Amino acid sequence: MPSSPATPFLARAVADARAASERRAAGLPLGELRARAAAAPPARGLRAALARPGTAVVAEVKRRSPSRGDIRADLDPAALAGAYERGGAAAVSVLTEPVHFAGSPEDLMAVRAAVDLPVLRKDFVTTPYQVWEARAWGADAVLLIVAALEPALLVDLLDEARAAGLDALVEVHTREEAAVAELAGAALVGVNARDLATLEVDLGRFVQIREALPAGATVVAESGISTRAQVEAAAAAGADAVLVGESLVRSDDPEELLAVLLGQRSGSLR
Repeated sequence: MPSSPATPFLARAVADARAASERRAAGLPLGELRARAAAAPPARGLRAALARPGTAVVAEVKRRSPSRGDIRADLDPAALAGAYERGGAAAVSVLTEPVHFAGSPEDLMAVRAAVDLPVLRKDFVTTPYQVWEARAWGADAVLLIVAALEPALLVDLLDEARAAGLDALVEVHTREEAAVAELAGAALVGVNARDLATLEVDLGRFVQIREALPAGATVVAESGISTRAQVEAAAAAGADAVLVGESLVRSDDPEELLAVLLGQRSGSLR
């Protein structure tokens, strides 16, 4: 069983993501996929990029979300990622899940070609095939959600990510999941403030979980962050980085908003 019971949404999302990868695998067997991954440009380390002074921002490319619906109908992944890079983002996260987030491999590949920043594949990854296709598409890191994985499978996928040359952002929602991440040897851990059952955000979750996180891990606060004050609060609680999505995607000037979030400029933009 996974480390904590999967919510109905998570169970559906995992099943949909696995079905999509199985359809892709029918046309491209794992052996051929590994060969494509081996031919991809060298990975750019996500964890190393987040070790910068101050609190780093992982800026997200996301077309829609289950909780908020469509976010930006005219989204241009490459242009948005370019604005993120100019605004000072340390890395870019790209949703590739098609059913619930309207993402695609093409979005990730467009971002990878547009910027020199590490790119995180954000999806419901539960199989080795999904790890290797992330590398073949040009991802530099992959998301692994503890709530979606049995502890032994988490260990296996961390090994698979290392074999593929990828960093893995291991996402937790509870202290119990943080313990699972530690036992698995996770070095890069994200604390998601969004409740997987209600999809509501509680920014206090990071503080509740922080002390249970693996010692020495690079830590990312995820979900619900849209202001400089929230970035500062996350940093004060021990976050090395924050992941920001919807507020940047909706912004009329994401480059400027990033500069505000990073404390390089005063004010706030939407």
